[in-house]
Amino acid sequence: MTRTPALYPCTVAHIRTAPTRYALRHRTYMWLTDPDHPPRLPFPLGPLARFDPRDHFDGEQPSIRAGLDRFLAAHGVDLCGGPVVMLAHARVLGHVFNPLTLYWCHDPDGAPRCVVAEVHNTYGERHCYLLRPDGTGIARTEKEFYVSPFFPVDGEYRMRLPVPDSRLALTVRLERDGTRPFTATVRGTRRPATVGALLRQALRHPWSTAAVSAAIRIHGIRLCLRGLPVQPRPRHRTKESAT
Repeated sequence: MTRTPALYPCTVAHIRTAPTRYALRHRTYMWLTDPDHPPRLPFPLGPLARFDPRDHFDGEQPSIRAGLDRFLAAHGVDLCGGPVVMLAHARVLGHVFNPLTLYWCHDPDGAPRCVVAEVHNTYGERHCYLLRPDGTGIARTEKEFYVSPFFPVDGEYRMRLPVPDSRLALTVRLERDGTRPFTATVRGTRRPATVGALLRQALRHPWSTAAVSAAIRIHGIRLCLRGLPVQPRPRHRTKESAT
């Protein structure tokens, strides 16, 4: 099992190839944690990293792990207390935005069981996918949640989501009608979750999650100005999918 907690300074890149080509890169940092045992920081640093159950799943459970277990139970999965590692942004100075939170779930003996991908959009909605990667570490699932206003809710995601170790290397690709119009990658390097490391990241990326949210909106405005049509946003379905 990968040891937690850890920090991953990382670069998030989006490449859009249709209906027009557009690319963006954004630097931030993420936490790899055990949702059963979130990081404990000295009192003055608490506002720099808080993990709140209200920010995940239905937001009504007493802990993030309880929310995860409830979601898994709804899909017939019982980890029997097996370990979980979570990759996410923490709440920073009262604000959080997690475009993608990942949970690598294991049986009690440490054997991989499944991966849960929790997706948030900028409209305050969230949706979870239960994934079962194949022998090559690739998982596929139908897209069922409105994320970008420039793509309808169709197509399929192809995800490569290895458990982070010394490196963080994630790839999420949207496939539609034999094309690959959108690819997102996250690349980073593991750092020990020390007070000094957190302070350095907080100074380099103040209001880090607010910056992520703002960057998404700014790039959305640029795409609108380029004439990309906005797709209607369907009423959000609370169904959380499994594949």
